[in-house]
Amino acid sequence: MTTSLTSIAHNVAHRALIYLHDHQDTDIFPENIPVEPDDPDTVYKPVSEIGMAAALVLREGVGGTAQLRAARELIDSTWRKLREGDLLYERQVRNCLLTDPIEVYCHFTYGGHRHRALEQLTAHNAAVRSMPEVYPNRRLAVANAYRMCGMSTDDDWESLLRATWLGATPPPWAIDWDTAYSVTHTVFHVTDWGARPGDLPPDIADYLATWLPVWTDVWAEVGDWDLVAELLIVDASLPEPRFDLDVWTRFAAMQHDDGLMPRDGEPVDDDRVRRFWDHHHATVVAMVAGTLAVSRLLDTGR
Repeated sequence: MTTSLTSIAHNVAHRALIYLHDHQDTDIFPENIPVEPDDPDTVYKPVSEIGMAAALVLREGVGGTAQLRAARELIDSTWRKLREGDLLYERQVRNCLLTDPIEVYCHFTYGGHRHRALEQLTAHNAAVRSMPEVYPNRRLAVANAYRMCGMSTDDDWESLLRATWLGATPPPWAIDWDTAYSVTHTVFHVTDWGARPGDLPPDIADYLATWLPVWTDVWAEVGDWDLVAELLIVDASLPEPRFDLDVWTRFAAMQHDDGLMPRDGEPVDDDRVRRFWDHHHATVVAMVAGTLAVSRLLDTGR
């Protein structure tokens, strides 16, 4: 079973990576991303997420030579789209209450990309406590970003975690779509995207071990493959991942031959550009889910 699941997860990650690598041209992305886009989700956020996913491939280092080379080229190309960090710095200078510049930047440090001015500005903002009021899981995101960049803070991780929906371990049937995404990101940030599974308190790890399979089955049944991918990342971030072969088999079967992972069960547009923008996020999280699953499987021998 281990060999079969490792192969499935590897193929999902590899195909998603190649798809994203092959869609970095000007037909997809404009020449210059504005510092303050009208809608960050249209260009800025996708570029940032693709760079993050490539960084995690490099961090885990479990891909083959071709996969690691593609990840290196992908993180370098997305870094250039962010004007080698200058775009992030300018966003932070213009608004000290934005948290996305450091949340985006921290992942690029895995690829050896640094922007000293942004780090100095972020350290200053942290020192003067200019953090805006944000959702508890977002507060964890910033804390983890500081940690990834090596910035010293006095964050109380236990208190930050307990302020989230997951931290209260409420009745599992009280979850909805938005809350499910908040749960996934709470785990991402507490565990630093699966690198620190032991940082989940035992009661929360047990709660997730019990109810994550149920939630995954529910959203797989309705065909929400974007959310299923995020839940698979959560599974790979637990102290004892479940690695359900049936779920992974169903998930992999949805991936298109070119590597695109559809976000849901609706028909996929034939237009190359429209296909990318409709489904790039599901493809990004599929790439991360596959990478982390392979890494944990090889590490634990499960």
